Amino acid sequence: MPTTTTAPATKSGFGVTSRKDNWWITPLLTFLGLSTFVVYSTWAAFQASDYFSKVGGADYLSPFYSPVLWDAKGLDSGHALFGPQPSWWPTGFLPFSPAFLILWAPAGFRLTCYYYRGAYYKAFWADPPSCAVGEPRKSYLGENSLPLIVQNIHRYFLYVAICFLFFLTYDACRATSFTNEAGEASFGIGLGTIVLSLNVVFLGGYTLGCHSLRHLIGGFMNHLSKAPIRSKCYSCVSCLNKRHMVWAWCSLFWVGFTDVYVRFLADKIDFRLF
Repeated sequence: MPTTTTAPATKSGFGVTSRKDNWWITPLLTFLGLSTFVVYSTWAAFQASDYFSKVGGADYLSPFYSPVLWDAKGLDSGHALFGPQPSWWPTGFLPFSPAFLILWAPAGFRLTCYYYRGAYYKAFWADPPSCAVGEPRKSYLGENSLPLIVQNIHRYFLYVAICFLFFLTYDACRATSFTNEAGEASFGIGLGTIVLSLNVVFLGGYTLGCHSLRHLIGGFMNHLSKAPIRSKCYSCVSCLNKRHMVWAWCSLFWVGFTDVYVRFLADKIDFRLF
């Protein structure tokens, strides 16, 4: 008499998995890393002070405040494009900080980044916690409806992020100009100069390795060989894109470290190399 066997029921639910590795370490580290950065950057943005330094004649500006559209009240950084704090700012409702006017751009670029989406979906929303691990919901709406459909504006944040690279490059170049007590400027390199320059390198590697930029350059072409210049640019972006996660974390850490360093300079701590 033939018999049939029934496979045992597979358990499902949040955190259920047949994986034997420590899959939870990566989302946990991601959660801690991103949370630390968000808390610190929010605190730094509300300070509206110590965001520039001219210690030893060097001129350093925190990337959290670059470009400075208006200086905070009572401060004169020498970087403000339109002068002191505007009179129309609702100070009774929200304290003024130059960072509030520009941080929306880099924050939006990272928030909608293809890599960061996968990272914080796992770390913060457990959607899913990791590959082949049960999640706390049974339906998936994707990014075709609100609120996640907003993620599709990432390509537009890319254009703004590229513009910011020019401002940060200018800040790094300006950090090589040292002014003495007589007001004479001379070329020099301090530790802060290197810190600001590396910030441009890391942010440049992250921004210029963006998936959207890769598609913009050649993703819609069938024969890149017919456009040699575009083909070369596509190869460069693709090379950066292969290490997009590394660039993302290095730039995130370094932009925060750069702000911390500039704040140290406000307490007269700097090292000029020559």
